[in-house]
Amino acid sequence: MRRYACPNCSNEVHFRNSECVNCHSRLGYVPAWDQMFYAAQDDIKWHDGATAYKACANRQLISCNWLIEDEDPEDYCRSCRHTLMIPDLSAPENCDHWAALEEAKRRLFYSLEKFRLDVGDLAEQPDTALRFEFKADMLSADGKTKRVLTGHANGLVTINVAEADDPTREKYRKAMGEPYRTLIGHFRHEVGHYYWDHLVFNTPKLDAYRAIFGDEREDYGEALKRHYDQGAPNGWEANYVSSYACAHSWEDFAETWAHYFHIVDGLETAGWYGLDGHTPDTGLNRTPGGWSDAGPYGAAEFEPLMQAWVPLTVAMNAMNRSIGLGDFYPFVLSDTIFAKLEFIHGLIHDRR
Repeated sequence: MRRYACPNCSNEVHFRNSECVNCHSRLGYVPAWDQMFYAAQDDIKWHDGATAYKACANRQLISCNWLIEDEDPEDYCRSCRHTLMIPDLSAPENCDHWAALEEAKRRLFYSLEKFRLDVGDLAEQPDTALRFEFKADMLSADGKTKRVLTGHANGLVTINVAEADDPTREKYRKAMGEPYRTLIGHFRHEVGHYYWDHLVFNTPKLDAYRAIFGDEREDYGEALKRHYDQGAPNGWEANYVSSYACAHSWEDFAETWAHYFHIVDGLETAGWYGLDGHTPDTGLNRTPGGWSDAGPYGAAEFEPLMQAWVPLTVAMNAMNRSIGLGDFYPFVLSDTIFAKLEFIHGLIHDRR
C-alpha cells in the first residue's frame, strides 16, 4: 500500500480516510488514478479538471471513501458493487462487521487493480464475475446454530461476518493452530480459488501447476476430511506456506496466492516508508532491482522481490521482539515455496 497526501494541504492521509484531519477537506479515492481527491465540506462532487466524481452510495453507511465518475450510472464503487449480500443490519454489530469486511475488500481490489486482474462483468456475465456474500450464523427453529462457512464456489466468495469480530477471529485462530488469520488474508485466499479457475484450469499452465502443487483431481471432500482428522504431516513447513495448504492442491494454491499478495503489498508499503530491507543499490522506490516504476506490483522478475522481502521480514521480526510482541512474519520460506510463489508471479505477470 502506498502513502497518500491530502491534495489540498499535503498532510499525510491514509487509504481509509474520508476526511483530512488537518484541513477537513472531504477525501475520496479514485482507483483508476490511485489518487486521493479532495472537496470542500459544502461541495457535493469531487473534480479533476473536466471530470466530476460522486461518492459511493455506501459512504455514509460504512465510510466507503471510493469515488465513481459522475456520469457512471452505478451508485456503488468498483469494490462495493461486487457485494451481492450483506448481513442483517437490524443486529447492531453487523453494520460494524460489514464495514470492516468492505474495508478489507477495498484493500483487495487495490491489489487487483494494480495487478490488472480482471474481476469479470457483473452486468453482462454475472455468473462468471467475482462476487461476495457476507452472511451471519443463523439460529434455527430447533435451537441449533446454522454455521456459515467461509469459502468459494464458481466465483462467489462467502465470508462469515463473525470473522470481522476480533475476539471471535482470534478464538478460531488459536483453535485451528494458525499463526496468522486476518480479514485481508481471507479475501486474498478465497480469490485465489477464483483466479485458479480463470488462469490455470483448462489452460497451458495446468501441467506446470500439477508439477508444482500436485494433482487437483484428488477428491476434495476426502482430502479435507483427512486433513481435519489427521492434521498436517510432519515436516510440512518445508513444502507449504501453511498447514492448511497441505489439505489439497487447490488450498495450497490459494494459500500461496494470498501469500504472494502479502509479500508484494508489504514491499510496496515498506518502500513508501523508506524501510529498505535489502542492499542500498536496489531500494524499493527505485527502478533497479528488477521492477518498474510501478514498484513491486510491476516487478518483471520474481527473484528481486524475494531478495527484498526476506531481510525485511527478519528485521521486522526483530523489531517486534524488541518490544515484546510475537513475530511480525511467522513463516519460513523454503526453495519449494519460492518455486510456488514464482509460479503465481508468472501467472499474474505473463497475462499482463
